[in-house]
Amino acid sequence: MKTEFMAAITQLSAERRLPKGVILSALESALVSAYKKDSFSPEQEISVKIDPETGGVKVYLQKVVAESVANPYREISLTEAQNFQGGVQVGEIVEMESTPRNAGRIAAQTAKQVILQRLHEAERHATYEDFARKEGEFITGTIQFIEPKQIRVGLGRAEGILPFEEQVPTERYRVGQRLKFYVVEMVHGGRGPQVILSRSHRNLLRRLFELEIPEISNGVVELKAVAREAGYRSKVAVATTQEGIDPVGCCIGPRGLRIQSIMNELNNEKIDVIQWDSDPKIFIRNALGPAEVASIELIENTAAVVVPDNQLSLAIGREGQNARLAAKLSNCRIDIKSASAADAEKARLESISPAAVEKTSLEQAVIEEPQPVSELPCAPSEPQAVEPPIESKDEEPATALVYSEVLFQPPQEKPQIRFAEDLLRSTARQEKPGSGKEAKPRGSKAKAKTYKRQESGVEDGIEG
Repeated sequence: MKTEFMAAITQLSAERRLPKGVILSALESALVSAYKKDSFSPEQEISVKIDPETGGVKVYLQKVVAESVANPYREISLTEAQNFQGGVQVGEIVEMESTPRNAGRIAAQTAKQVILQRLHEAERHATYEDFARKEGEFITGTIQFIEPKQIRVGLGRAEGILPFEEQVPTERYRVGQRLKFYVVEMVHGGRGPQVILSRSHRNLLRRLFELEIPEISNGVVELKAVAREAGYRSKVAVATTQEGIDPVGCCIGPRGLRIQSIMNELNNEKIDVIQWDSDPKIFIRNALGPAEVASIELIENTAAVVVPDNQLSLAIGREGQNARLAAKLSNCRIDIKSASAADAEKARLESISPAAVEKTSLEQAVIEEPQPVSELPCAPSEPQAVEPPIESKDEEPATALVYSEVLFQPPQEKPQIRFAEDLLRSTARQEKPGSGKEAKPRGSKAKAKTYKRQESGVEDGIEG
């Protein structure tokens, strides 16, 4: 019959969600520390064993069998050891029961502290192992605290961290909100194991598809590729492993109920479900939907796509979103052109004849070919007198004179740049008295009139 001690251990195991063996092991380690401090010497080696049925505690003193005893705390003679355990040999360990009758107050207090510490460590370890197995899966949690750079999420026994870079820019979080998160990794923190969560990871969309669509969980429909811009739009490529099954219709569901439930979980994020194809051209054509594609030319990892003029903006999408998601989904570079632009480029290439192209290439080769130094015209180091040739009406001037005029032509001065400040200063100088313009008379108007009368009187006297 189980005692009250074992009933308490069973209750503790249920509350802490720990196996009973883990709790018993923690208790045995705690009692070893307590008995060493109270009843035994620190040099002695002891072990504690608890009966899982009755809850009885027994303490054993461990010693090594030796021919000659040097340390009585750790060694025991062969003759004395054979009294406790028959057939023992030298070098073996003998366990002798030495259970104290009662433990002191200090020992009990130490045992209590050590038991709580060991239980806490065991709980942390069990929590870490439990959530480490959930890496790459999604989990449901409740938002507890909102901080500037992270959000703390309650996950039951552990605490989850939602960093700023893993949040969705279009979502608004509030305390008490219950959401689904993707488990990125587990880390050891100061408060115990912490779970790094994400709401923007593309695998969150993959796990939601596996949860909501039974054909994907059963393996009838496969998710080939997922491209996501969290909060705005996503593209999912699906294929089927059985004939006669529409993978796109399975994901959308009747009246769009399945895809609508996933969109509601992601705060009404738009999701495009497309048909996957082994042919890259067909797959890129499907990935660029709902835009129509006229032609596709695939060269290595680059696809040159031509679309009708009225479909260009739809193929590119808002701020290039549709083309960007299609490139992520198909894992190749996509170059989109309109039909008119493609025709104009084709006509331009056709208008250039092969002869013109060859002539242009030859001219470029001649220009790029360096000339020998001996053939380059250069000016003489010293001035030499050149006799003028005999001029003739029919003959043209000598070539040497032409070269000399070109070589010894004085360099032309570059026009100086005039600034607005210089123009204003020159204008101000011209307006000053004595600069060429007539200066106005200084003084009052009366003095000016008197001066004019005197000039008129003098002129009249001279004339008379």
